[in-house]
Amino acid sequence: MLDKNGIAKRIAKEVQNGYYVNLGIGIPTLVANFVREDIEVEFQSENGVLGMGPFPFEGEEDPDIINAGKQTITTLPGASFFDSAMSFSMIRGKHVDLTILGAMEVAENGDIANWKIPGKMVKGMGGAMDLVASAENIIVAMTHTNRAGASKLLKRCSLPLTGVGCVKKIVTNMAVLEITPEGFKLLERAPGVTVDQIKEATEGTLIVEGEIPEMEL
Repeated sequence: MLDKNGIAKRIAKEVQNGYYVNLGIGIPTLVANFVREDIEVEFQSENGVLGMGPFPFEGEEDPDIINAGKQTITTLPGASFFDSAMSFSMIRGKHVDLTILGAMEVAENGDIANWKIPGKMVKGMGGAMDLVASAENIIVAMTHTNRAGASKLLKRCSLPLTGVGCVKKIVTNMAVLEITPEGFKLLERAPGVTVDQIKEATEGTLIVEGEIPEMEL
């Protein structure tokens, strides 16, 4: 199975030259570390940064330069800083080519739940709902199951929804899956993971067609 860096590394292969990409909190923030060096990509953070680079090395952190998850980051030449109004005008105006988010649950029809667990205190939904309402291409980075071993890829989400029918693709520690009208279509499996293991870990409808290749990282 993949670790968090492995998930981010696989998602980085989805990033294309010239893309403007928003990285959500958690695993998605790692994607900037693995993007190919021969392409130009602009990473946007909803707290007001365009042109994020990889995480800084230890001892080189600047506490004034952070992402939406309050992690210290680096910036690339030409990076810019702006207020939340400008940031969300970029998001709501559909100027972001790819949005990469974490999730607690994803349903087989593309619904996503990633902002609230009932009974737990949260400060608010943040920018998640703006992102899922505006983005044309959403990839979710998540573990396939929760800590108890229960599937997070469901027929229907049990947690409060962030967005409806918006997710296009999911990369987990076990597999790459695409949302289709029929359910989760299995595209790739993580090294050492079998199709049967993925079936067992997926509550929603899983579509398996032909031989499923291992991921290339």
